[in-house]
Amino acid sequence: MIQYSGRRDPRFVAVHRGGLLDEATHRLLASWSAECAEHVLPLFADTYPDDDRPRRAIETARAWSRGEVTVGEAREAAYAAHAAAREATDPAAREVARAAGHAVATAHMADHELGGAFFAIKAVRAAAPPSEAVAAGERECRWQRGRLPEAIRELVLSDEERRKDKFKSLFAC
Repeated sequence: MIQYSGRRDPRFVAVHRGGLLDEATHRLLASWSAECAEHVLPLFADTYPDDDRPRRAIETARAWSRGEVTVGEAREAAYAAHAAAREATDPAAREVARAAGHAVATAHMADHELGGAFFAIKAVRAAAPPSEAVAAGERECRWQRGRLPEAIRELVLSDEERRKDKFKSLFAC
């Protein structure tokens, strides 16, 4: 049996790589992250209706969660969504594309799960008037928590707490 000895949290490293993450949990993480990204997708689609890369990334994340596509296909969709983010000039749309890219990248590296949620919160905040941005982000955070499947709730919430400095406390809701 392989014993993981890297720097990543072993809870997000697949069992077959020596970590603690089983396949069912990994797929739930990707599905939840995709749901977070999909919730804000209109902020991208309304601005860039002809660019379907973030939507396709979310669809690919969901398909990977069901075992219908490979990790390689998920990685390609992540690259495409991140390219859409780099090309977007609208701040909210840029964050949506990043959310989609991280959601589908969860198939490759499970600890991307918070990226879909984090960038969705950033998108909502960017779309809101400055005086309402913090409250809008907190509402999005609460919505995300309400959608967390019980099977991954503790894992995700503990990861939010563990990485709160990196994520600038946007998960404090």
